[in-house]
Amino acid sequence: MDIGIGLPGHARWADGRTLVEWARRAEARGFSTLSVSDRLAWSTPEPLITLAAAAGVTSRIRLLTSVLLAPLRTNHALFAKAVTTLDQLAGPDRLHLGLAPGVREDDFVLSDVDYSIRGERFDRLLDRLAAASAPDGPIGPGPATPGGPPLLFGGNSKATLRRIASYGTGWIAGDATVQDVQDFAPHIRQAWAEAGRTGSPRLVASVMYALGPDAEAAVSGAIGSYYAFAGEEYAQYGISIAHTSPEQITAAITDFDRIGCHELIFMGNDPDPGQVDLLADAIGL
Repeated sequence: MDIGIGLPGHARWADGRTLVEWARRAEARGFSTLSVSDRLAWSTPEPLITLAAAAGVTSRIRLLTSVLLAPLRTNHALFAKAVTTLDQLAGPDRLHLGLAPGVREDDFVLSDVDYSIRGERFDRLLDRLAAASAPDGPIGPGPATPGGPPLLFGGNSKATLRRIASYGTGWIAGDATVQDVQDFAPHIRQAWAEAGRTGSPRLVASVMYALGPDAEAAVSGAIGSYYAFAGEEYAQYGISIAHTSPEQITAAITDFDRIGCHELIFMGNDPDPGQVDLLADAIGL
């Protein structure tokens, strides 16, 4: 199982160069993937711009949106061009897109986008992205990766299953537990088989982490405020399942590997780039 790391974009970072340093260290320490989350009504950095900066200081590590709120990108042609440009900057087979419809209405209010038809907009965007990624597509530049970046889809709806089977390479589960993956993975594999897809869908899970003497304060401050929209009970649940010790980190790797995950991504909650080294040391990279 691959082990990736996620930028602390939802935490209260203050200097964008800190995120660039995370990217440098993540590649140097041997992580498989660098991911970045997406929110509009929050201090989270714009994911494609952030990964473009990461692409400029790295050459090997995968770059992943985890997850990008696709329906907010209402100019589908411009979005497709941004994706193919980033794919060219990163080089072949590095950029992977995790995409989801989004659940926070405030993100859509700020965008003047109708929340109720976000699924329909999502599907139209996927069609335009596929056209832009085809050889001699109408929008340039073409992607460096043949066929365009691989797509992972977040969520646990029937529409998610349809998108995975029709467009995707697999599923990405955010802030996941082992039980979450065990419950939904059989449905993904069934939809994949019924669509006549060969091989098997990729299963990627992400979990929250912070390490060091201030780890619990870091996750409490970052996760508590980030999930406050869903109520105190949900915020406290998010804090409770975060990983704040080397023992919890190694146990998570064992458990997610055991159930067949292809990759586990540890999402940062403390902006200090030293967190990259603490995580790498904990897992022996």
